[in-house]
Amino acid sequence: MTTVVVAAAGAALVALLVLLVLLVSRRSNRQQDDRIASVVSDMNTRMEAMLQELSSALERAEDESRRNRTFGELAGSIDLDEVLARTLEAAGAVQGADAALVSLTTPEGKPFVATLGLSQEEAQAQAVAGPADGRPARSIAIRYRYAGEDVLGDAGAIHAGLAVPLHGGDQQLGWLTIFTRSSGRDFGEDELLELETLAMRAAPAIENARRFREARQLADLDSLTGLHNRRYFHEVLARECNRAHRYGRRLSLIVLDLDDFKAVNDRIGHLAGDAALAEAAGRLRQVVRSADIACRVGGDEFAIVLPESGLSDAEQLFRRILEAVSGRPVGEAGLLELSAGIAELRGGDDGATIFQRADEALYRAKEAGKGTVVAATA
Repeated sequence: MTTVVVAAAGAALVALLVLLVLLVSRRSNRQQDDRIASVVSDMNTRMEAMLQELSSALERAEDESRRNRTFGELAGSIDLDEVLARTLEAAGAVQGADAALVSLTTPEGKPFVATLGLSQEEAQAQAVAGPADGRPARSIAIRYRYAGEDVLGDAGAIHAGLAVPLHGGDQQLGWLTIFTRSSGRDFGEDELLELETLAMRAAPAIENARRFREARQLADLDSLTGLHNRRYFHEVLARECNRAHRYGRRLSLIVLDLDDFKAVNDRIGHLAGDAALAEAAGRLRQVVRSADIACRVGGDEFAIVLPESGLSDAEQLFRRILEAVSGRPVGEAGLLELSAGIAELRGGDDGATIFQRADEALYRAKEAGKGTVVAATA
């Protein structure tokens, strides 16, 4: 009996020892598992931080590459439209910017404005002017308050802006401005530094391109009338046709001339006739819109390219030209009449075909009588 009890006690002791060993082993395994889990969690945290840092570094490198590419493209172009477009594109890429604007000073006092993300009305209203006393201009932070209307949260309203001056040599060329339509959003030091760097790199390119355009314009002007010449007309007409086709825009053309002007020259002489022609061209120039391109394409023949316009716009403009030119005597020539042909861009048109259709309409207007406008038909 004692032997059985001792054996049972021994067995129980062995079982207890085994249980203790299992418990200690399991506890040790849990501690080891906890340590492994902690190490894995720490590694995951470090990997996530490393991946985030690598992603940020890659994003910064891509931004830097984009900026360097933009700067290189700016320096490599002398076309003002292209330089301004690339400048606006780079400014619009600044963090938080919803729109961008370049406003250049002109000898006439009215700024030349190019924009991205603003309507023409907004662009003209937001053009920034420098200090009136001639002091050097500095960067300007802009905040907007709208009295009498609730525009908080209105995605269409401009809420803030940041303007930096464009300096060309010893003079200020104008301003480069970005805008946000997000309520409560302000541009900080990082955006200011990026925009100032862009302005510093863009200003010389803008100045060079503007000087090239001014020199080119002198070569593109007709010396007698001050309108664009025939070569420029065909260049700009081809370009505007391509642009209208690409963006699905409307485009119209007016071709007009003075009725019986050869007889006027025979009556008063070519010198007086040239003076009358110049005066008639001056009156025409006063009534065309700023977006229209008026040219002299022949002796007494003129053409006006009307972007974003249809036949009704072209006819209305001709009526204004007719009133301006024919409403009172023109120098020694006396009263002059005008006839015109108008045409609107069609799907298969290029510069040559729309000009041909408008020119043929002009001949039909001549046959119909003086002071007449005829639209080209399909």
